[in-house]
Formats: sequence, C-alpha cells, structure tokens
Amino acid sequence: MDATTVLAEINGNIATVGYGLAAIGPAIGVGIVVGKTIEGVARQPELAGRLQTLMWIGIAFTEALAFIGIATYFIFV
Repeated sequence: MDATTVLAEINGNIATVGYGLAAIGPAIGVGIVVGKTIEGVARQPELAGRLQTLMWIGIAFTEALAFIGIATYFIFV
C-alpha cells in the first residue's frame, strides 16, 4: 500500500482535530488567568472578591476564542 492509497482510505473530518489543537490556546490562557488571580489574592487578600470578578471576566473572554473555533468549524463544513 502506498501513501496515496492510505490517505484516500482516511475518511472523516480533519476539522475536529484542528479544533482540538485550537482549544489548547484558550486552555493555556485560562490557566494563566487563574494562576495570576491566585497570585494576586496571595499578595492582597482583601481584594479577593474584586480579583475573582475580574478573573471570571478574563475567563469568559479567553473562552470566546474556543467558541470562535467551534463556529469556524460549522461555517466551513
């Protein structure tokens, strides 16, 4: 079997793999946002409530990237 035959036998949608790889970026972003919030609370415990609110806003904006990735999948399919 040559490479052309093997590639011809692979069926399905490669976009699902692409989205899985694209989801790595937002996951790293959320990790950084949460980590920096924990650092901020450790330094200024009295600002915990305010920092937590900002953390949730940051997570929402970061997760928007993942939603854009899903939307592009549906646009191009």
